[in-house]
Amino acid sequence: MNVSDVKMQLTAQSRYYYPDVIVSCDPEDLNACNFIQHPKLITEVLSPATSAKDRGEKFTYYLTIPSLQEYILIDSEQISVERYCRGEGRMWLYYPYTAGDIVTLSSIKFECPIELLYEGVVFTTEE
Repeated sequence: MNVSDVKMQLTAQSRYYYPDVIVSCDPEDLNACNFIQHPKLITEVLSPATSAKDRGEKFTYYLTIPSLQEYILIDSEQISVERYCRGEGRMWLYYPYTAGDIVTLSSIKFECPIELLYEGVVFTTEE
């Protein structure tokens, strides 16, 4: 199985998506052949064509996943990362990151300078 072929799906009958990055620590997902059911972290890289769907339809669906702790949006056109972290009850906390910030992913105990996520990326400017 190719990693890029892993889809996020709660049940075999429910809607599914192909996130850019998905992390699960659930033993049931370790041997999954077709889909991940218990993600801890989902990341989407935003583009002009996908941004609205990633922020709208997908985000609304992902919020219903009981195991999900963080939803990360990485902007492809500027240095900008948005982190949504599960709070108490139905609350989600919002953390924006920009140049010079350290991005923290508490669900997997990971931190890195935001610039590391953009290493080698050349942004085009419109004239």
